[in-house]
Order: sequence, then C-alpha cells, then structure tokens
Amino acid sequence: MSWENFKKNYIAFDALNFAIDLSRVGFPTDYIADAKPMLDKAFDAMAELEKGAIANPDENRMVGHYWLRAPQLAPTAELAAEIAGTLEKIEVFANKVHSGEISGSAGTFKNLLCIGIGGSALGPQFVASALGMPGRDKMKVFFLDNTDADGFDIVFAELKGKLGETLCIVTSKSGSTPEPRNAMIETVAQYKAAGLDFAKHAVAVTGVGSQLDKTAVAQGFIERFPMWDWVGGRTSEMAAVGLLPAALQGLDIRGMLAGAAAMDAQTRSREALENPAALLALAWYFLTDGKGTKDMVILPYKDRLLLFARYLQQLIMESLGKEKDLAGNVVNQGISVYGNKGSTDQHAYIQQLREGVPNFFATFIEVLRDRAGESTEVDPGISAGDYLEGFLLGTREALTEKGRASVTLTVEDVTPQSIGALIALFERAVGFYATFIGINAYHQPGVEAGKKAAAGILKLQTQIVEFLKANAPEKFSADAIAEKLELENRTELVFKICQHLALSPSKNIQRQVETPFCNSTFNYKN
Repeated sequence: MSWENFKKNYIAFDALNFAIDLSRVGFPTDYIADAKPMLDKAFDAMAELEKGAIANPDENRMVGHYWLRAPQLAPTAELAAEIAGTLEKIEVFANKVHSGEISGSAGTFKNLLCIGIGGSALGPQFVASALGMPGRDKMKVFFLDNTDADGFDIVFAELKGKLGETLCIVTSKSGSTPEPRNAMIETVAQYKAAGLDFAKHAVAVTGVGSQLDKTAVAQGFIERFPMWDWVGGRTSEMAAVGLLPAALQGLDIRGMLAGAAAMDAQTRSREALENPAALLALAWYFLTDGKGTKDMVILPYKDRLLLFARYLQQLIMESLGKEKDLAGNVVNQGISVYGNKGSTDQHAYIQQLREGVPNFFATFIEVLRDRAGESTEVDPGISAGDYLEGFLLGTREALTEKGRASVTLTVEDVTPQSIGALIALFERAVGFYATFIGINAYHQPGVEAGKKAAAGILKLQTQIVEFLKANAPEKFSADAIAEKLELENRTELVFKICQHLALSPSKNIQRQVETPFCNSTFNYKN
C-alpha cells in the first residue's frame, strides 16, 4: 500500500457526502479503462431499463424502482402521477394517524405491526433500525416476518393489552404468499380474542385486485396502498412497502428519497471514475472472477447498520444467484453475502478472515460521525467512537497484510439521505453486474421452486394425518406409513413430518420412541 495508490483509488463524491476506496482491491493497471466495452454495454442496458424497456424478460415486465425517487422519468404520465400520488397519500395517511384523526379502538395508534416476508420485511426492518430512535419515533415498530408460531408469540406477548392502539400493515403482492397470510390469520385471531375488529386496525399494501386487496375491501380495512408488478420485492423500499412504515414511524421519507435520487443521478454517469456503482460492480467482477468465486463480507462499523448485511443478502443473492444466463446456458452465477457489524466482528469471524480460507473480499462501511453530541473520554483524549474507527482501520490493515482484498465505502453520518444513497448504490451495482455476467437480475425462479416444494410437503402431511386418523389407535413406523401410502421413495420425509406432528399438540399424533430411533412409531390419539 502507498499514498499514491490510495490517492488514485479513493474517489470522493462531495455532493453525496460519500466516498469509495478501491485502493485495496488490487486492480491491474488500466483495468478500468480496459473494461470500457463491458461498461458501455451495462450503461446502455440500464438506460433502456430506465426508459421502460422489458428488463425482466422471463416475466415480460418493466423494472421501475428508479422511477420511485424520480417519477418524471417514468415512461408514461399515468405512471408518474401514480407514483407521486401514492407518496402524497402515504404522507397524508401518516399525518392523520399521528394526529389521532385515524385511530384504533383504544385511541391514538402508538404501535405499528408490520406483516410481510422477504423484501416486504427486510427493507423496512433495516430502515427502521438504521434511522429510528426510541423516545423520538412517533410509533413503536414490530415485525412478523416468518411463519414461526413461536416467533409470533414473542411479538404478541409484547403487544398484549395494546392491540387497540396497534396499527397493522399487511404487505403481500398477491395476498397468497404463505408467510404473511399465516401471520395475518394469527394476528386476526389475537384481535378476535381481545374482542377487537382486526379490519378497523389494518392497512393493506398489495397488488390491485389481489386476494389481499379483495379481503381488505370486503372486510373494510382502514386503507389500501399499491404494489406494482414493475417493482420487485427486494427493490421496493422506496415504494409504499418501505415508505409507509417509515412515515408512520416518523422517519424522513423525503430525505431518504432525495438521497437515493442523488445517488441515482451520480450513477447514471457513463464515466466509470464518476460512477460509484459502476466502480463497485467492477470490483465485484474482478474479485470474484465474474463467477462468484469469492464471498462478499459486509462489515459496517455502526450499530445502526447491523441489518444492512441481511438486507444486502437478499438484494444481491436473489438478484445474481441464477442457474441460467439470458441465453439459456447453465452458468450457476451468484455472490454469497454475509456480515454482522464492527467491532463485534473482531471477536467473531475476523480471525478466519485474516488467517483462514481466502475465499472472500470485505466491504467496510465507515461512518465518520460518532454521535450528535459530545463524547465521554474512555482514555485520555480518546472516545468510544475513536476506538470504533481504530478497529475499522486496524482490521482493514490486518487483512491487507495477509493479502485479503477489501472495498471501503465512507459516509459522513447515518441519515435518511445516506441510507437512501446506500440503497440506491447497491441497487445500481447489482444491475450493472448482472449485465456484465449476462443474467436476469429481476426474477427469482428458485424462490418459486421452494414454494412449490413446500406445498407438496404440506399435502403429504395431510395424507399422513388422514391415514393415522383412519387407522387409530394402531401404531405405524415411518416405513409402514410410507408403504401404505405408496410413498417408499419419500420415507425420510414421512419420518420428519411425523416427528413434527408428534410435538404439535393440536394434531393429536403420538410418538412411541423405539431403538433405533428411526423405528419409532406414530398413531392418532382420539
């Protein structure tokens, strides 16, 4: 490392209060200049996408999340008006909730329960954690982002006695996605048990005419907000999916949109050295050989950015993790993403990053401001925030000493503007990288395959319960059940399902433990 190398590879964008440091990537001389043909192709593809071209050919859809912070760029006046109108509707609704004009059965809404999965939860969770502040937020936010009954109970325990002052947002494009549907059913049961009408405390964010939309109309939900088919879940934080809960929490959504718009404007530059998203995508391509040969470790040195790695996992891995390229060739592309936060990482996996398998590159996220006010000295002339910066710079040096590559992104502070800018930066970098490797970044066939497989498992469970009930109280091993149902090639699944059923009291399935354990028997208890 040298000062000259740093100066050459540290690119600051003063208007964005942002910088990207590529000095520890190890680009060969003229690498960026030599990548011009690849970059030009990516710039062309992105320009066409923003004009409304079909950028998701598998689903024959436009991809328009960039229009969300610049409606004037939408390909039709109708779309522009709908985007702007939805933003205004969100702000009016949030103001009415905060003023008490819209209230619950127990008065002014104080809590917000967000029900969603994937992009309908990860973005809102990240923003709520990054920008929220207890005592300052207008509402306390809770999330149901799975179909884990025990997880439901934890949240419901916190809201016990408070449902009448809790506003629920149910977010699902179709309304049939199992996780939010199940969470909503469980939440409805909680409201009913408390003698309350769930619909009078509920808002839907969904596609027009969807199953959830019809339910919201039929039951009289307080309000409905749109989800558009040209905005994917993992890029929906700047749509109603993310802006509505943020506005209700009391966050500055206009600032977040402005930060994203400013980054978008910068990353439309066709000059690589003026385009941080292009530079970031080039670093990914170089460091992973364009084939995902190394993992991306996200190391944000700020507690507020703890959930950023989880957010980026979906954005990057769901977008880039594809079996086939646009030509139909099997390519098995993707970049694995994981991370926690500094300096917690110092006491977790940094040991392996420095001295173990060199199968990664690090992305440090540096926040220059420690806190808003003065800091206590923990050593003479040294604050806790100084230690945090020291750990970041020291860890980066320690990795460099062992030949481990890294990128460093620097922001001045965690603000609505900087969070919006970071989201926009990675969204654009994902789009550029997808063009580099020739894949469709905007669909997720693997997710749908998992849903179909799960549906098959649930159908099998129903068969097993019906069989045991019809033959009660006779006991059967998994082998015997599989044979009777002509499912010999699925005996393992039969065993796993029976194990689960036996520990679900409402199913009335008993287990008799045998030796070896896989010979255990099951029966229906009348």
